[in-house]
Amino acid sequence: MARIGRAHGIKGEVTVEVRTDEPELRLAPGAVLATEPASAGPLTIETGRVHSGRLLLRFAGFADRTAAETLRGTLLIAEVDPEDTPEDPEEYYDHQLIDLDVVTVDGTEVGRISEISHLPYQDLLIVRRPDGSEVMIPFVSEVVPEIDLEAQRAVIDPPPGLLDETQAEVARGEGGAERGGA
Repeated sequence: MARIGRAHGIKGEVTVEVRTDEPELRLAPGAVLATEPASAGPLTIETGRVHSGRLLLRFAGFADRTAAETLRGTLLIAEVDPEDTPEDPEEYYDHQLIDLDVVTVDGTEVGRISEISHLPYQDLLIVRRPDGSEVMIPFVSEVVPEIDLEAQRAVIDPPPGLLDETQAEVARGEGGAERGGA
């Protein structure tokens, strides 16, 4: 639900890259969080504040910059009841998506979701294909029009080239020249 960044100041605060839609609930003072790697935690949030648009947290037992810097890159993981669901019906917790079967709108099997990658501008579904390779699917409604938790599947409508790069469409500028060509 968050990744710890660099230390901020000299009193043990760290910047946090938030990956949850409920930071005020999950990253509140007193929260005890599991970590990845597990050896870094669990961590108890002592204080939290927003400074210049960034969330700053201080954890119990990390009172100075040197100690706080040892946490850099650590993932903060929330223990979520498997029965809990986000308030918005179009949102999902990672644990709800992991291991869903992925099929195209015409029913072609693609693989199974193995991981969710949270990037600054969008999330990606990492799908392991039957041959062991992986494909990254942008988790946007145009590409993933349906998530059926009951049937344990995600339906995708991939643009040309997403699943098979031989089907990729080449963008052409004015005059028909290829863009980005070598």
